[in-house]
Amino acid sequence: MERPATLPLPLDQLPAGIKRFCDPSAPMAARAMAARGAVPVKGDDQVLLLLQFSADEDDSLAKSARDALSALPPNVLLAACGATIPASFLDRLAELFREREDVLEQVAANAHTADGTVAYIAQRCSERISERIAVNEQRLLGAPKIIEALYRNKHTRMSTADRLIELAARNNVELDIPTFKAHVEAIKGQLIAEPSEEALPSDIVFAAAVAADQGEAADVHAVAEETEQEEVKQQFLPLMMRIRLMSSAEKLRFAMVGNGPARALLVRDNNKTVAYAAITSPAMTEAEVPPIAKSKEVGEDILRYIGNNRQWTKNHEIKHALVFNSKTPVGITLRFLPHLRDAELKELSRSKGVSASVKSAATGRLQAKEKKEKGK
Repeated sequence: MERPATLPLPLDQLPAGIKRFCDPSAPMAARAMAARGAVPVKGDDQVLLLLQFSADEDDSLAKSARDALSALPPNVLLAACGATIPASFLDRLAELFREREDVLEQVAANAHTADGTVAYIAQRCSERISERIAVNEQRLLGAPKIIEALYRNKHTRMSTADRLIELAARNNVELDIPTFKAHVEAIKGQLIAEPSEEALPSDIVFAAAVAADQGEAADVHAVAEETEQEEVKQQFLPLMMRIRLMSSAEKLRFAMVGNGPARALLVRDNNKTVAYAAITSPAMTEAEVPPIAKSKEVGEDILRYIGNNRQWTKNHEIKHALVFNSKTPVGITLRFLPHLRDAELKELSRSKGVSASVKSAATGRLQAKEKKEKGK
């Protein structure tokens, strides 16, 4: 989903109230005054003028405008965020003030904000703003990319993610989320929670797991206020234990929003769908793969997926790990034998951790190489 046209807009597309101050052919001194906001415009027009100059190709003018925007009284800035102004200006507000909760909330709620801008906000906004975006079902169904952005946002409540998946499935909207169909199956027959002011206990527990995965300190006091005693104890469980207590739907989403430690555990899950969601997560990096490829705890389908990933198998460490893993499908192992060094082939031919057929193939390859060397 594309965001609206970027600023600065051509002169003929600008609102009448600021057009005369934005003429690129005007004297530099006049343009500099306009970029500082030192011209007779007020209210929404003042914000629009500064936004136009904030993207000017002249860096000094752009900086002056951004500084002036930051110095505006909150009531002036927020009024513009909720006003009927062109979508390109609302998009620029979301970009410039991406750390301002009050600005993002107003822009996201503005009916004139482009769907692409709302999706941009939804990618990383706070829980509070994600909740506000998530209740506008008409916009969500018309722009599924917003649902996808909310699902991938670690701050979105788990109960809200379930509700969004159910909403899409009920309205026959296919989402571009690798775990979408599996998540739909996982929540079938479950009671989907309605939007609420306060997070559910399960939302807080899931958020604590995300925080633990990222090495953040969990807010034990908040959990103590919202959950039962047994759930408070979960704050002190290792990440592995947190994951074991998750539902299938929670694990599937954790595979999307979690970091490396979470994926390293989820890829070993007994539920093949969860494990596959972890290995195929868009966040999975090549650096995470070697330990997985070595592991005897992962399923054959995971090792097969790694072996068929052309980018990952350019890495010799990954090929080595697959070949020496007894759980790797034989076809994958044999494909990588030609890539092994002589010392590795010797080690493989004597290994007690691989099948006889693999050892035999390694021995045969060594003998063939030796014969070829003697024939020279």
